[in-house]
Amino acid sequence: MKKFILAAVFAAVAAAASTAFAQTVTEKTGVNSALGVAPKTADFVKEAASSDMFEIESSKLAMQRSDDATKAFAQQMMTDHQKTSAELKGFVTSGKVKAKIPTTMAAPYKKMLTKLSSLQGADFTKQYHSDQEKVHKDAVDLFQRYGDKGDNAQLKAWAATTRPALEHHLQMAKDLNK
Repeated sequence: MKKFILAAVFAAVAAAASTAFAQTVTEKTGVNSALGVAPKTADFVKEAASSDMFEIESSKLAMQRSDDATKAFAQQMMTDHQKTSAELKGFVTSGKVKAKIPTTMAAPYKKMLTKLSSLQGADFTKQYHSDQEKVHKDAVDLFQRYGDKGDNAQLKAWAATTRPALEHHLQMAKDLNK
């Protein structure tokens, strides 16, 4: 029933907008995720890059404001997400992937970072842990969908090989969030 309703929403969105725009809308609204549909390559690149930017910036804050266990996690997030950012940028700059790397993170990530920036102490740490779990859950979903059904073979293979590290990050975030 849920998939039927989501399919109806998808059809309505598609009918109301151009095909190219409809894909972007369905990715932004989560319809693609609910239906297990792979994002368009441009959407995947934008979302993966934005997620990396959030991971890096929020983890820089955690290095200044949190406890030792959280700082260790944050350091690993900065290292790992700087690496995936560089790899993704390499695909684009080499011409293997036809997409743009965003220069700023997407609005939902900016909003989370703004909220996180306003917090200190235990409130900061609690929110950072929660954000990390959410962002990694979303990233695992994104990378799984693109790795399974993406339309660029090299990027698809990269998404599939990168996903286990994101799953590990998700488990680490869940453990911190307990």
